[in-house]
Amino acid sequence: MLSLQSVAYAHPNKDILFSDIDLVVNRHEKLALIGNNGVGKSTLLRLLAGELRPSSGVVLADPKPYYVPQIAGHREGNQQWQPGSEGFEKVGQANSQTVAQALGIDRQLDALHRILAGEVTGENLRLLDDDWALEERCNEAFSLWGIGGVDLSQPMSSLSGGQKTKVLLAGIAIHDAATVLLDEPSNHLDESGRELLYRYIRSTRNTLVVVSHDRTLLDLLGRVAELSRRGITVYGGSYGNYVEQRGIASEALNQDIKSQEKALRKARETEREAMQRQQKLDARGRKKQEKAGLPTISMDSFRDNAEKSTARMKGVHSEKTGSIEERLDELRKELPDKDRMRLGFDDPALHTGKVLVALNEVNFGYGGRLLWQQPLSLSILSGQRLAIKGANGSGKTTLIRMILGELQPSSGRADRAVFSSMYIDQDYSLIDQTLTVAEQAQAFNTSGLLEHEIKNRLTRFLFGSGHWDRHCGALSGGEKMRLCLCCLTIAAQSPDMIVLDEPTNNLDIQNIEILTAAVDAYRGTLVVVSHDERFLKEVGVEEVFVPGG
Repeated sequence: MLSLQSVAYAHPNKDILFSDIDLVVNRHEKLALIGNNGVGKSTLLRLLAGELRPSSGVVLADPKPYYVPQIAGHREGNQQWQPGSEGFEKVGQANSQTVAQALGIDRQLDALHRILAGEVTGENLRLLDDDWALEERCNEAFSLWGIGGVDLSQPMSSLSGGQKTKVLLAGIAIHDAATVLLDEPSNHLDESGRELLYRYIRSTRNTLVVVSHDRTLLDLLGRVAELSRRGITVYGGSYGNYVEQRGIASEALNQDIKSQEKALRKARETEREAMQRQQKLDARGRKKQEKAGLPTISMDSFRDNAEKSTARMKGVHSEKTGSIEERLDELRKELPDKDRMRLGFDDPALHTGKVLVALNEVNFGYGGRLLWQQPLSLSILSGQRLAIKGANGSGKTTLIRMILGELQPSSGRADRAVFSSMYIDQDYSLIDQTLTVAEQAQAFNTSGLLEHEIKNRLTRFLFGSGHWDRHCGALSGGEKMRLCLCCLTIAAQSPDMIVLDEPTNNLDIQNIEILTAAVDAYRGTLVVVSHDERFLKEVGVEEVFVPGG
């Protein structure tokens, strides 16, 4: 069982991340832990894993959980395990370790080899702990996760992100773990790797706590715990039930907003009509006083009284409308971020159905070897929504570079029409890391927007005044994604084609929803490399191309 009792955690600089957290995870339960980036999900897992100590409160974990931390980085051959937004120092050390060291079995394995070589000492027997089948169990676990070619002595730095994840997932069986903590386990896994993960989650009797933005994975878990600045809220049922409950609450919120907007319009209309009536009465009274030939002092007194009466009336109505406006502002603040953004993409300049790219029997060579066993042929039409899928190393990135005209095929023919495009990769290379947020937005200002209009647009995309002078290099993945979308709306004309490379990797659910709403509103040509089936469905992708498939 896992238990958090009145748990609080503060960063070393004394900033409180969360407090008064109470949570119980029962044996065999499968719990999804969700929340926006930065609220402390990874920190909460580390507390349960014993990697961190709470600032206050009690953490109980029996038996000790097996922890699979989040792996950052994605490029083949250049994988980096980096600290996440909430930090994890040990993750950064993994590249200097062997597979056995990363799994925590290196000393036990070394003792086994020494014993088999004849060094049957008490220390070696103690380290081995009678686990004579260790290597066999490792090989079986690696085979189960599709990494049978990985060797225990191999450096972790030589593995791809997906292979690193699978090594740590294999550790569940190697350590015979009963309680497992998983932090974004589907990141960097291709389609077949995700299916293996989903199969494990469906079939296991292990106690699970899973942090993930993968909504297909979340639907496989039994309960949802949402961590926010206000604390932790537990919802019964799967993630789908959570979304449904949240949808009901959102609809009720929208109805409240509409009701308050109607009340505000009515209050303003009542105020306007009352002021008009008062002005007519004052004018009528003034005429009567003038006809009566009253002295100037009496006329001044009448005017003063009329002005005071008007001011009192205006104050009463202003207080009423102000109260409604304040309530309306509070309600609007509760709206999901995706509903507060107005994306407003332009319609594409090209007519639907125009051939933008035609690849005919193309192939590409690396070091004299062709990438695909069979040449590829592909046509992309204006307005089309296409997904490119395939296992890691199948040449998806190479194909994208051909589509964008950055690479020419080694064989075959590639024809491209004249069209504008924007490529948003996993590194958000579109963003200049050396610019501030405001400078980056201004760099896309080809439509001549004024400075205050640029800042209004940034504010709509959740970049308030405190963000304008921040350097883009300090932004999180979700913030860079939102800045890319904001820049798209600032540009004079939306691109004819947008290409997205694993766009939902490393984004929390909030930012996935923002991205989904933006892409769904875009009417141009869309090419997406993604294994996120729900995202592909929600943005209307109907056609799939698999290089070499």
